[in-house]
Amino acid sequence: MGALDIENVSLRFGTRHSSQVVALSNLHMRIPDKQFAVIVGPSGCGKSSLLDLVAGLKEASSGECKVNSKTVFGPGRDRGMVFQNYSLFPWLSVQKNVEFGLALRNVAMRERAERARHFVHAVGLRGFENAYPSHLSGGMKQRVAIARALANDPEVLLMDEPFGALDSQTRAVMQELLIDIWERHQKTVLFVTHDIDEAIFLGDVVYVMSARPGRIIDTVQVDLPRPRQYDLVTTQDFIDLKRRIQKNLHHEVHKALAAAGAD
Repeated sequence: MGALDIENVSLRFGTRHSSQVVALSNLHMRIPDKQFAVIVGPSGCGKSSLLDLVAGLKEASSGECKVNSKTVFGPGRDRGMVFQNYSLFPWLSVQKNVEFGLALRNVAMRERAERARHFVHAVGLRGFENAYPSHLSGGMKQRVAIARALANDPEVLLMDEPFGALDSQTRAVMQELLIDIWERHQKTVLFVTHDIDEAIFLGDVVYVMSARPGRIIDTVQVDLPRPRQYDLVTTQDFIDLKRRIQKNLHHEVHKALAAAGAD
């Protein structure tokens, strides 16, 4: 089970000695178990900060985040995080990187090796178990990061622009891989991206955030058939969803740029 509730969450930065910045304002979302939810929004709207709150890496100024009705007070094994910069340990092999979280939990050596190997193979890296990150491409490194998160069997998978640094061809392959993994393992996913096509292709629902302070201004249900193939992006239904999201985002990006200029 991995239902996620974000209840009237606000986040403010600053101290009594400096002006406060409101990053998120009274934000509310409910993501059912096994749903693939995507967040898009202009730069600086608080998308990554929201993931940090759900991950327990930051504390909300007001409101709360819950996983299965339990309030988040810090990091926990019920949530796994995948970052844009891979965050792999360069001195560890692919296999040992994926085993790392299991070793911290004192999972028996044989069990963690088998579990890690399973997910290394699941992300298409069979034969690279003993390779080191310096010998891997960007897409391969991100596969390792995804395998490591899945090996810990989280209830919720948090993904912060995981494909943002990849070229367009590799990104398309990684999107299809992620869809395949999600359909097989059925995790609840909260995924942040700037790419509207990616958001629609991956998601069951796309949340559109406003310029800072971030709040949800539109909830777009993506009622497109699964399993999804990449030629879906040329269909009229896909284009209609993209036009709706683009219209909302265009206005918010202008607001964000105007606010940055005023600063």
